[in-house]
Amino acid sequence: MSFILQGIGVSEGITIGHAHLAEPAALEVAHYLIPKNQIKKEIARLDKAFASVRKEFELLQSSVTSGPAFAEFSAFIDLHHMILDDPTLSEATRNSIEQMHCNAEWALTQQMDVLLEQFEAIEDAYLRERKTDVVQVVERVLKALIGHPGYLPPASKHVGDSILVAHDLSPADMMQYKQNQFTAFLTDTGSLTSHTAIVARSLNIPSVVALHHARQLILEDDCLIVDGHRGIIIVNPDKCVLDEYRLWQRQLEIERRKLKRIRSLAAVTLDGAPIDLFANIELPEDLEQVKESGATGIGLFRSEFLFLNRDNLPSEDEQFEAYRLVATKMRGNPVTIRTFDLGSDKSLKGTIQIAANPALGLRAIRMSLAEPQMFLVQLRAILRASKYGQVRILVPMLSNVAEIDQTLHLIANAKQSLRDEKIPFDENIQVGGMIEIPAAALSLDSFMPKLDFLSIGTNDLIQYTLAVDRVDDTVAHLFDPFHPAILWLVTRIIQTANRAKMPVALCGEMAGDIQFTRLLLGLGLQQFSMYPAQLLTVKNQILKSHLPDIIPLVQKIIKADNPEKMHALLAKLNS
Repeated sequence: MSFILQGIGVSEGITIGHAHLAEPAALEVAHYLIPKNQIKKEIARLDKAFASVRKEFELLQSSVTSGPAFAEFSAFIDLHHMILDDPTLSEATRNSIEQMHCNAEWALTQQMDVLLEQFEAIEDAYLRERKTDVVQVVERVLKALIGHPGYLPPASKHVGDSILVAHDLSPADMMQYKQNQFTAFLTDTGSLTSHTAIVARSLNIPSVVALHHARQLILEDDCLIVDGHRGIIIVNPDKCVLDEYRLWQRQLEIERRKLKRIRSLAAVTLDGAPIDLFANIELPEDLEQVKESGATGIGLFRSEFLFLNRDNLPSEDEQFEAYRLVATKMRGNPVTIRTFDLGSDKSLKGTIQIAANPALGLRAIRMSLAEPQMFLVQLRAILRASKYGQVRILVPMLSNVAEIDQTLHLIANAKQSLRDEKIPFDENIQVGGMIEIPAAALSLDSFMPKLDFLSIGTNDLIQYTLAVDRVDDTVAHLFDPFHPAILWLVTRIIQTANRAKMPVALCGEMAGDIQFTRLLLGLGLQQFSMYPAQLLTVKNQILKSHLPDIIPLVQKIIKADNPEKMHALLAKLNS
């Protein structure tokens, strides 16, 4: 029987293959009493299971040492390691065994339920994701307790076209599964920014999440079409549909090959307007992808990834070497280093903080200013690297002028300390601000005299403006970049900056989405920054665009008074 499932496409592309079902995790365990003289033995059994899982994580960590997904995999495994070692889970379970004389499996699941209730009461996006991590860690310990640690699905008979179908996938599972060379991942759970989604994009594997019942409805060896563009799964398609998708698959591959031909071309509209296309990176290892994309600069170096997956903070010299390497390899092209955006969904090892709402709490520049010594170390490292290229400093999550003043004061202190030590740096290094809070978008007139450039972070700007949790699939339909309020704010930022002759870039997901390329061009945007994999598609759209034709249509979109008319005009703009 053929049928269609709808989910969220988190990594684009089309894959045709056969379903391979991941083993479901069983968290329903028996409850029985342990004789008093066997309590120590039961606790030892629990400790052995924890040690077994800890060893699994260490082996997984050592198995991935490089590649585009290295940062994501390492950070996720490190997070699970932290949960495993958290006494709230391990010590409390031991106490339950000792006090209630119960078996280890039951004590562990009871403690997991206690933790999950605490997370659910907070109702925060980041902590909901952490709740899933707790469940995944407990699953692994349970498997070790019953004698089935670190499982892999049995080898599929369909070598080369297996599509993994699971209820949920932990980062550790994905690290193991990827060795089986699956061509796509499907999960019942997940969101656009869930672990599965991030890893799938890093591996460039078509994937769909939030399918809800795929693991129950799809059978082993079912023929599947995975449409990562539309977020749909076609189960057991008929020959006509199969032939149509195979044709589309071939066309997409031809298009990808054609795009490579424009890599060395300048991004210029048909009427001669030059556009800067920059790349977003997380680690120096990403530079190979930047080179392949033809990007003319780094618009966003997410420096916080240097701080993750480690027991201690990176030293000034270590940070300097990373920044210097990027600056040197970019050969004089701009390298925009965002100061660490820690807090919210990215925490330092050993600093798990349950805040009422981390997305609105101590994160990004707020954390930097609260930890001035750590911030000064980073600023000195960036300044030292500025001797080797066109390095710029970008400050995230600004909300008021006082934060800019404090940041500039610390930069001045860092500069003076380097002068005292006779260490060279760029005295005229540019300092920019990320506009990702509505208050910042409305305060540009007071911000701009103190900054050299602006960068629009649309992901958080949309989340904060619309009050939509962007990792919650139940409200994902409300996360709308095309909402009139978002268009008004983006328009205001770009036009205000252009009038002041201040450079402004856009580095959120909108920058890499070609349905918005011409809209942004018509608003006056001249700098885009995106994942390297998106760059050639956006460049191709720019090369086919004519600003005198675009601008009148864009003005109509901005002034439209109903969503249907706006979408019709956007379709006309992109036709």
